Amino acid sequence: MRKALSLSVFAISCLFSSLTNNAHAAKFANQFVEFELPAGWVCLLEGAEWVCQNQQDPSKKKDAIIVLAAKIQGDQDSLDQYLNYLKNPKTYTTPQGKNVTSEVRYARNNTIGDQSWVDSLHLESEITGFFTRYLATVKDGIGVLVTYSVNKNKYQDYSSMFDEMVKSLKAFRKEGGLNIAGASADLFKTKGTGNLSSDTVFGNIQGSEEAKPAKAANLLDDPMVFYGGIALVALVLLMVLKKLKK
Repeated sequence: MRKALSLSVFAISCLFSSLTNNAHAAKFANQFVEFELPAGWVCLLEGAEWVCQNQQDPSKKKDAIIVLAAKIQGDQDSLDQYLNYLKNPKTYTTPQGKNVTSEVRYARNNTIGDQSWVDSLHLESEITGFFTRYLATVKDGIGVLVTYSVNKNKYQDYSSMFDEMVKSLKAFRKEGGLNIAGASADLFKTKGTGNLSSDTVFGNIQGSEEAKPAKAANLLDDPMVFYGGIALVALVLLMVLKKLKK
């Protein structure tokens, strides 16, 4: 009886641990990428792109943003061309009339899982006052770009979190209903960012009428799901203990 009880408690402990871990991270997936999304983050569909932000903590909502984009592969879509593009600084004029040239921290090839990506970090290439890390690849006839932008004053706070998301990043092509741009589109000119001030970027995203929540992305962050799971574990444990006492 003691052995059976120990095994039952061990199994339920594993289940509880699994629920607890899942409450802190959820796998986001769309038609072309998947990765582990931190707790509190939600991805919204903005036209042909996905935008991910921390929706749980208002004080952190404007710290960082992730934009996901994909397009049908064209003549300009290859790893070599992506790398050559990201090796060069970007120059633009802000809405306030300030001329900005981004600072390239690195641009290199990176293998994540079994997929080759171009990995680059720029300062002020997409949003003034922000670092942006680019991950770009070509897979099954489409070009894929993931950008991670974070306030330069918060970079150290978010760098390890972004590293973990990058490690879990996978690219693929899901047949049917691809919500991506055509072959003539420029993968590096996304609507979510685009050389603007942070207030303009985050204001546009929050006010978009096209925004649609990715319901599966944060299912396990829902308190009803999490605490419902804990209640289920407690009920199962109680039933097992009653049965063993008979």
